[in-house]
Amino acid sequence: MTFVSSGTEAVNLALFGTKGKLVTWAAEHQSVLAAARRLQVLGREVVIGRVDHEARVDLDAIAPGTGIVSVGLANNEVGTIQPVAQVIERAHDVGALVHVDACAGPRWIPLPSGADLMSLSGHKLGAGRGGLLFVREGLRIDPLLFGGPQEWGRRAGFEDVSAASALATALVVCGRERDSRHAAAERQGRVLREALVELGGTLTGGDARLPNFASCTFAGRKGEDMLLALDLEGLAASSGSACASGSLDPSHVLLAMGLGMEQALGSLRLTTGYATTDAEVSRAVEVLRAVLSRTKAHA
Repeated sequence: MTFVSSGTEAVNLALFGTKGKLVTWAAEHQSVLAAARRLQVLGREVVIGRVDHEARVDLDAIAPGTGIVSVGLANNEVGTIQPVAQVIERAHDVGALVHVDACAGPRWIPLPSGADLMSLSGHKLGAGRGGLLFVREGLRIDPLLFGGPQEWGRRAGFEDVSAASALATALVVCGRERDSRHAAAERQGRVLREALVELGGTLTGGDARLPNFASCTFAGRKGEDMLLALDLEGLAASSGSACASGSLDPSHVLLAMGLGMEQALGSLRLTTGYATTDAEVSRAVEVLRAVLSRTKAHA
């Protein structure tokens, strides 16, 4: 276990610390895709595979000669749960390492077994700042930072003990409460998804999705207008990744899924958390109905 500053650093350490052809997919988190683009600039062979209309990865992208495969546990924008076990099996069959970006999902679904590297984010688990990279025993990776021997030589610099302790505690809580929390999130997420469909939205993502996700697109509407109107009513939402909630650019995930530019710009994403109550979900539905009934198309 290598403690780092964030999920993004954990991803970068996994990808820059290994060698060989990298295979990943077009709907992965920007930390993965940006690292992949940088590796290309540095001369490393990179393959960006396609995803289907639900953001599910194409296993055929994994071919002989692959050095490492990077796949998300679940898509961070539409919640689609990836076939990680199949990815691991296919990759190991061709002699490749597997990095699982598990920053999205561990609160709600179990962590997979068999991965060679796995990145986790503290704030996604409710722990605040901090990240973690699991490295399979016996696997050597190159560090990003050089200096002292901290973190088994994988990350130089004085460790943030409080962040590491909080992340470890959050992982324990997630494992202990996952089943009950999953059931509550599934109930709340279903209410939100049904409301979005009732209001004219088209759901995005797969049937196998993280339980707390409710994402959709609205024809003839702008995500920017919806977000501003919802914010004024006290409802936090995004039109893509929460990491890019201040951006009005179309979601690269939705574009990779085959949606057109207008559809991608009319997207809305809602998620619940451990602290979300049924009363808050009911209030969110009231706000959605009020706002979407008065928000003018292309305002």
